[in-house]
Amino acid sequence: MSITIRQWKNTGYIIRLKGHNIFYIDSLHGSPPEAPRRGTILLLHGYPTSSWDWERIWPLLEPNYRLIALDFLGLGFSDKPYPYEYLITEQADIVEALIDKLGLINFHVMSHDYGDTVAQELLARQNERDETQWLSLCLLNGGILPEAHRAKWIQKLLATPLGPYITKHFTSESLKKAMVDIFGPETPPDDELIAGFWEAINNNNGRHTLHKLISYIKQRKLNRERWVGALQETKIPIGMINGSLDPISGRHMVARYKEVIGPPLMTIALETIGHYPQLESPEQTVAAYTQILEAVTQCEG
Repeated sequence: MSITIRQWKNTGYIIRLKGHNIFYIDSLHGSPPEAPRRGTILLLHGYPTSSWDWERIWPLLEPNYRLIALDFLGLGFSDKPYPYEYLITEQADIVEALIDKLGLINFHVMSHDYGDTVAQELLARQNERDETQWLSLCLLNGGILPEAHRAKWIQKLLATPLGPYITKHFTSESLKKAMVDIFGPETPPDDELIAGFWEAINNNNGRHTLHKLISYIKQRKLNRERWVGALQETKIPIGMINGSLDPISGRHMVARYKEVIGPPLMTIALETIGHYPQLESPEQTVAAYTQILEAVTQCEG
C-alpha cells in the first residue's frame, strides 16, 4: 500500500540542523524496543523530489531495518531559502549533523540521483577517517560520473539565465512530461505520484529553488576528482542497482563506472526500468538490494 505525501509528512519531524529546519523521517520512532532489526539504512533522495521517493520500498524494508530519510535543503518539506547558493558540501554537512544527532554509528547508505552526489562527498569524508561509520553504499541511478550524465532539455534550460523564467512557468503538467520521459515505458508515473511530487516541490514556496539547485550538475564537474576519487578509494563495499532504460544515467552510466572505477561489489540491472527504480519497481529494487546486503555480510564474514 502506498504512503501518501500527507501521511509521509505527518509521520516525519522537523529538526534544526546547521541553521535550517530539516524534515526527516525515522522508522524507529514509536517502535517497541524489541523490534527486530538487521541494521540501519540511511536513504538519500534525488532532484527535484524528496524523501517521499522511498515510500514504496519503505514498508518492504521496515520490518527488518531501521530506516532514516531526510529532505535535502531546498527540497521536500525542508527549508527552501531563496536566493541561495545550494552546495553539495552543505547538504553533506546537514546529513552528518543528522547522523550525529541520532547517534548513528554503523549503518548502510542507499542513494539516488542528487543523493548519489551527496553520498560521494560523504564517502570522500569517510575515506579520510581512520574508521568508517558506513557498512556499505548502494547507488541507484545518478550522475556519479559527470562525463556520462546525459542531462535532459529541462535540466539544461534550468541551468541557463532562463532558469528563473522556467521555474516561474513550470506546472504539474510540465513535471509529468519530464517524469514520463525518464521513467521506463512499461512503468510510467501515475497521477498520484505526480501529485505528490508537485505538492512536495511547492511546499514552502519551493518551486523557485529549482534553478538554484540545478547547479549540482556544474558542481559535479568542478569536483570530479574528489567525488570520483571517493569511489576509487573507497574503504567500504559499493553496490549498484540501475534502471537500464534511464536516458539520463542508465546502462551507459554503469558501463562508464566499470571503465573508470572497476566492477562494484555487485551490479544489478533492472532491464525494463527507468530513472526511479524504487518507485517503478519497488519489489525488484528491494530484492536486488537484499542480494547486495547479503554480499556485504559475506564480505564482513
